[in-house]
Amino acid sequence: MLGLSSSLRTNREFPWHERKVMNSPIEALLPDFGGDIVQPGAAEYESARRSILASGSPAYVLRPASVEDVRAGLRFAADLGLSLSVRGGGHSFAGFATNDGGVVIDLSKLADVEIVDKERHRVRIGGGATWGQVAVALAPQGMGISSGDSKSVGVGGLTLSGGIGWKVRKHGLALDNMVAAEVVTGDAEVVRASATENADLFWAIRGGGGNFGIVTTFEFLAHPTTDVFHGTIAFPASEAATVLQEWAAYLRTAPEELTSVANLANPFTGGPEAPVEIHVAFDGDDPELAAKAIDPIRRLGTVLDDSVAPKPYATTLVDGATPPPGIQIITRSAFVEPVSVPTVLRILAEVGASERPPSIAVRSLGGAVSRVPDDATAYAHRRAELLIVTAVAGPEPVLDAARPALAAIWRTLAPHVNGAYANFLTTATAEDVAAIYPAATYERLSATKRRYDPRNLFTGNHNVRPQQ
Repeated sequence: MLGLSSSLRTNREFPWHERKVMNSPIEALLPDFGGDIVQPGAAEYESARRSILASGSPAYVLRPASVEDVRAGLRFAADLGLSLSVRGGGHSFAGFATNDGGVVIDLSKLADVEIVDKERHRVRIGGGATWGQVAVALAPQGMGISSGDSKSVGVGGLTLSGGIGWKVRKHGLALDNMVAAEVVTGDAEVVRASATENADLFWAIRGGGGNFGIVTTFEFLAHPTTDVFHGTIAFPASEAATVLQEWAAYLRTAPEELTSVANLANPFTGGPEAPVEIHVAFDGDDPELAAKAIDPIRRLGTVLDDSVAPKPYATTLVDGATPPPGIQIITRSAFVEPVSVPTVLRILAEVGASERPPSIAVRSLGGAVSRVPDDATAYAHRRAELLIVTAVAGPEPVLDAARPALAAIWRTLAPHVNGAYANFLTTATAEDVAAIYPAATYERLSATKRRYDPRNLFTGNHNVRPQQ
């Protein structure tokens, strides 16, 4: 986590804070809090202190039951000078959903999904909802929102930094479908952000992460959805170089209803000998149109397996796995623009065939994502054709052993890639922040930060500092 501002120093620098905490029970400090308060020693603490991908030791885990509770929890953390984490689904690779010694505001009780305008497909979603909850709620109405891959991923964490899902080429990023939000800002005020209300904040929260406040409610425009054709087509590892190149070339002209992800070097299916898995999702239930879009991928090489079949869109989201105790994940990402695609895919094919390679994922972009102007949102990587991600999982000694090889791989990739996708980063260094936010984007975000969070209370993110 990047450095804390002066307003979030440790309690030892604020002796009066220590006295206030020591002399007052939590109920006195939060007299009107209507949600749950979990502290060390409570039966629920062991689970409450953990997020899906990280473990911490917060002093307080607050589960607000209302927006007023969120405001109270925020004031509580600020008044005591405690570090603050906001938890939606808890899938942050960088561990932003928990902390040590601070306050976690867990939004899981604020998870309602409401259709507010069925004709226009306008949907209001609580900031603590997961995408699985959303998919289940919208499916009976024949609606969907392109989100991520996992049911347990939070609506907030995914959307505020992007949202690359199974319909991204047809319907854009999750944040592209957000039309309004209710935000509790750094001064604990509730503001509405939209294209016509606090437009600077609306611009910033579409890509700027949790830097500007706690989003208690999102409003999206969903789209009508039918069954989709979804599944995996697998090819031999020996054909990776050819399959990847031809896959990327085809996606440039493929129907936008087709979104695809290529995975290689899966450690659970053989590492360097693992099949190349081309995952596809065709947004539509017409078998002839689906076949026309997907068959060119089937012709890329020797098909080992083909599981593509029609299914409800909601079932394309999988159960997110929680790593066993002691297992951590290192993940890193970057974008690839069209001119560099052949070189990057050649490098990745070579890496995938090497000894003990990282798991590699290549996600198709373009389409609706690229039609949004570069400066329309704080997500600044509209021209990218691909997103590449590497991941290594294991206990700390395994990760330590893998780090030199990972660094070498990314040094080789560096001249041919740019930027980074915040949702697939384990680290939060200054270099990471600069990769996520190009200079002009950062400056605009920093100015917005000064207005809505001048004390930099919201540091549990890839942090943007308030403009001085």
